[in-house]
Amino acid sequence: MELIWLGHSCFRLRSREAAIVTDPCPRSTGYSIGRPTADIVTVSSSHPDHSYLAGVAGKPLVVWGPGEYERAGVLITGISTRRDKGQGSTEAKNAAYVIEAENLRICHLGRLSQVPTSEQAEEMSGVDLLLIPVGGDGTLDAAAAAETVSLLEPKLVIPMNYATAAATGKLEAVERFLREMGVPPVEPQPRLSLNRSSLPSETQVSLLDYKR
Repeated sequence: MELIWLGHSCFRLRSREAAIVTDPCPRSTGYSIGRPTADIVTVSSSHPDHSYLAGVAGKPLVVWGPGEYERAGVLITGISTRRDKGQGSTEAKNAAYVIEAENLRICHLGRLSQVPTSEQAEEMSGVDLLLIPVGGDGTLDAAAAAETVSLLEPKLVIPMNYATAAATGKLEAVERFLREMGVPPVEPQPRLSLNRSSLPSETQVSLLDYKR
């Protein structure tokens, strides 16, 4: 499995079976994702920064919301993370996705804004790779993201949706999350190649440099 960060919450995952794009984002986020071709697109939220389908080429299966989906040997489970805030108001809907391909279990948390409940965490259990927002501004901040990692216990963590030279949102720096996790500074890599034998034995944080 090869993973490239296109910016914001958008990644391109390429397995032997299919190319998957998560949460395609428009240029207004500060990133140009380059109109990648995909077999599958996952959309976590109707927020325009997470649902720019015009930015993806091909005729992909669009996965949008809770449920079970399959294409080209890739299994995807959408998990609702909508939380009632009381007094009749609700947060915007968000779906986290568990993607199963090449004997790996990958979870993309989308625009998650609160630590998952025990029921949601159970649906996300056994995750090998966790793609998690850490920069706040409507999503998990550094402290809540670290708590979520502790809850889900993934093998590998890749932060997303944090302040960069390109990002236009009012986001926290990724260093705050690294401090919360108690790990030293991490050098960003251009891409990640992953298979079951390369997974760390204990939770490890990696950074990807966004594609420019």
